[in-house]
Amino acid sequence: MTVNDDSFTNWKNREEIAESMIPLIGKLHRERDVTVLLHSRSLVNKSVVSILKTHRFARQIAGEELSVTETLPFLQALTALDLGPSQIDIGMLAATYKSDDRGLSVEAFTAEAVAGATGANKIEGSEGRDVVLYGFGRIGRLVARLLIEKAGSGNGLRLRAIVVRGGGDQDIVKRASLLRRDSIHGQFQGTITVDEANSTINANGNAIKVIYANDPSEVDYTAYGIKNAILIDNTGKWRDREGLSKHLRPGIDKVVLTAPGKGDVPNIVHGVNHDTIKPDEQILSCASCTTNAIVPPLKAMDDEFGVQRGHVETVHSFTNDQNLLDNYHKSERRGRSAALNMVITETGAASAVAKALPDLKAKISGSSIRVPVPDVSIAILNLQLARETSREEVLDYLRDVSLTSPLRRQIDFISAPDAVSSDFIGSRHASIVDAGALKVDGDNAILYLWYDNEFGYSCQVIRVVQHVSGVEYPTFPAPAL
Repeated sequence: MTVNDDSFTNWKNREEIAESMIPLIGKLHRERDVTVLLHSRSLVNKSVVSILKTHRFARQIAGEELSVTETLPFLQALTALDLGPSQIDIGMLAATYKSDDRGLSVEAFTAEAVAGATGANKIEGSEGRDVVLYGFGRIGRLVARLLIEKAGSGNGLRLRAIVVRGGGDQDIVKRASLLRRDSIHGQFQGTITVDEANSTINANGNAIKVIYANDPSEVDYTAYGIKNAILIDNTGKWRDREGLSKHLRPGIDKVVLTAPGKGDVPNIVHGVNHDTIKPDEQILSCASCTTNAIVPPLKAMDDEFGVQRGHVETVHSFTNDQNLLDNYHKSERRGRSAALNMVITETGAASAVAKALPDLKAKISGSSIRVPVPDVSIAILNLQLARETSREEVLDYLRDVSLTSPLRRQIDFISAPDAVSSDFIGSRHASIVDAGALKVDGDNAILYLWYDNEFGYSCQVIRVVQHVSGVEYPTFPAPAL
């Protein structure tokens, strides 16, 4: 047998193992509301090749490839436990098991590591929380995809309705088509049908009512059987408490804005300050995509090295508020063609840092350049630190943060030397540290942070909604503090 034959046989063996993992992952998700992760990446509803690629990607952050032969025993051990709703990272289980010298079996180690999700400790699945989307643009449709994907066992969040202004003939058919196919993010994973007579989109068994209204005051959500719902405003039309309060109609309990809030509206970056949300707070903001990209790594750097001052420059993909061709725009530069120009513009992300990180004493300035790509941006974070350090120390620290810290769902890490922006389309992290681009000189560090300003941000929105709804399930093994 040749070397090539050995390699192909090994691949087929790994395919067979990955295939055997799929029903185990699916059963845990459907029957027990358990999401199986691999280094913070969900394995639910993934193909054989996707599972293998996710294992291989581990080498970019952990330094070595992770094999399905290593993780399968932990997955099998999970199926034998009395698990409650939770998220369990089999990549972390495998890694921590390697460093454990007590000689425990995989089954005993796994039972100990996830004890907080079993037996008397497990939380009971919720009855579910209704969710309404107000607006159905770029972020609205991606949030819809995520809500449908996470419907799982039927507990948790339930997308009940979307509210839009009427758009003429076959409006609902066209909106369903935009949900079904996306030029950047690809096909919807599942099936979508339309019931025009009842103004309903059915996506993977989720019946979503399409409500037509020109203003929040026109809707009584209880008329559609919606109660105690969380409304996600994707329009950005209202930014302050007074405007957003218009959404607090019958059937709506809380309002979450997918844009920076103004005035006393809390700006929340999940992973950083979501635990400051007061239980009785009815209106909050998820800040901006750029704020979500820079605040977690900024907090991480301040925690370890101290930050005295900083500047963030975002090189941002163009958005719908720019013109495709030169035309009138209320902004001086955004009227120029987004597809043909780099456009200097402002960003409120730097000033928003103070809301999300009130204990940070450093002054952070910021500016932005829009460039002719449709998705994925990069934030260049230039920091003066409180002490001198080295490139190696910063890299080791940020790699560890991405793997084991409470910020591991927000911060990703990549060491690929040939990475470009399109590689990060679909990333579920708020930002990805580019190890190869990092620069450190004494007390100065420059971080290059990629982020999918559409999908990564939408994932952060969902995390905030899960938290305020009470269906944010615990993650095991618990991250290091």
